[in-house]
Amino acid sequence: MPPYSTLQKQQIAQFINFTQAKDTAAAKFLKAARWDLEEAINTYFQSPSGAGGSTNAINKIFDSYRDSPDDNPDGIGIEGVMRYLGDISVQLDEVTCLAIAELVKSPSMGEFTREGFLTGWRAVGAETLPKMTTHAAELRARLPIQPDLFRRVYRYTFLLCRMQGQRNLQFEIAAEQWRLFFTPDNGGVAWNTPTTPWLDWWIEFLEGKGKRPVNKDLWEQVEVFMRKTGEDEGMGWWSADGAWPGLIDEFVEFVGGKRGGNGNEMEVE
Repeated sequence: MPPYSTLQKQQIAQFINFTQAKDTAAAKFLKAARWDLEEAINTYFQSPSGAGGSTNAINKIFDSYRDSPDDNPDGIGIEGVMRYLGDISVQLDEVTCLAIAELVKSPSMGEFTREGFLTGWRAVGAETLPKMTTHAAELRARLPIQPDLFRRVYRYTFLLCRMQGQRNLQFEIAAEQWRLFFTPDNGGVAWNTPTTPWLDWWIEFLEGKGKRPVNKDLWEQVEVFMRKTGEDEGMGWWSADGAWPGLIDEFVEFVGGKRGGNGNEMEVE
């Protein structure tokens, strides 16, 4: 390999790690892209001499699940999505299903696009069904123990589950997804504990508020709040002056009332 600077060597190593290409190909595409790593990788994946083989393989898989090849050549509908998820051993009622949707940037529940499918699976180096199945199993194992991954999938779900043309999430849909994400049996993280049924109380509280639609800020902050209560159920970290959504402020009072009624008063600063 010709002499390269330390930075260029690092870029070559990153290119190889991401694409599994040979060092000569890495150097070739990086030079052509003026050592812009992102541009070089994108060009590589679009090049027949680069990842054309994996692209073709993923395209063939995508084509095999299309419901209406003539009407929608670049989309997979609900029936095809269900068959595909079954073939990679992913259940519809587990968080892994939503992780796959996030990976392939599904525009809505039960819909895949060719571009998202290709980009997502190429990015993780999975161009066959067995490799996709393996990656799905890895996601299943990582989701409960990797908060960053969990949060990324959780936040994407808000966009995925909104009704077309609506800014907010219908309460019934939000409640269903909270039960999915915050229950370990579904591959999520447990929010209910032996001392405090946080998830049950949260949904009970919102039902008492009239089951109002859930906006994006509330959806995102519920997951943050869940993590904080997991760290300290006594809520010593809580402050009424914090920048929490108003409904969460009210929920803290609701929890205090529940605990007070059980003889377990919560102190709130």
